[in-house]
Amino acid sequence: MKIYYIGILKNEQKPAHELCVEKDLSSYSRFTRDKYAHPSPNDLTLSHNTGIPRALITIHLQPHSYGEFMTLFSKTVAERTRPGQRQDIEEKSYTFHAYARTEGIAGIIISDHDYPALVAHQLLSKVVDEFLSSNPRSSFTSPSNPTPTISFPPLKEYIVKYQDPAQADSIMKIQKELDETKIVLHKTIESVLERGEKIDTLVQKSDGLSAQSKMFYTQAKKQNSCCVVM
Repeated sequence: MKIYYIGILKNEQKPAHELCVEKDLSSYSRFTRDKYAHPSPNDLTLSHNTGIPRALITIHLQPHSYGEFMTLFSKTVAERTRPGQRQDIEEKSYTFHAYARTEGIAGIIISDHDYPALVAHQLLSKVVDEFLSSNPRSSFTSPSNPTPTISFPPLKEYIVKYQDPAQADSIMKIQKELDETKIVLHKTIESVLERGEKIDTLVQKSDGLSAQSKMFYTQAKKQNSCCVVM
């Protein structure tokens, strides 16, 4: 079980904006570094899908690129989560847990599929409540600074502590009213997009993705590669 991302996003208008975020990319950096330093014979063989060495496919997508795609898709989900709504969106091996508030923000957690959805939403409630108690709406809605970055140190602690879902027992006892049946489940990110919208278009239009990340995404899609990022 793994949490990769916890963020608070301003989502009243498009594009959504990350107010504060913590990401755990340790698994990606270790995987990429080990592949680069110690490629196995299999890594040096040609990929059936792309015709290039498998090790190079891994190296092309650096850890920061995973972080960029997490940001892009978190914004996409936040923009499509209504005030008061909870939803889970599954995409490849990830689940995006979302909870939006009437104050104009949404909490997003990205985890693997094994992480319990109810625990993720309990944590989202805690994170959003604590954020709003220390950061009034006026702190992130000023016309003079529409895209602020807000310091919220607890996120750094929570992304470490709650890697173990058992740590959430205390908050689950407090928030007994949360019911899994209230969480709307979607099987893909595209299922929450508006009619006619495509992930490919979001990727190409995104200002938050580097040219390297966009190039990798395009090549992976073109070759029907198993290494599509999300």
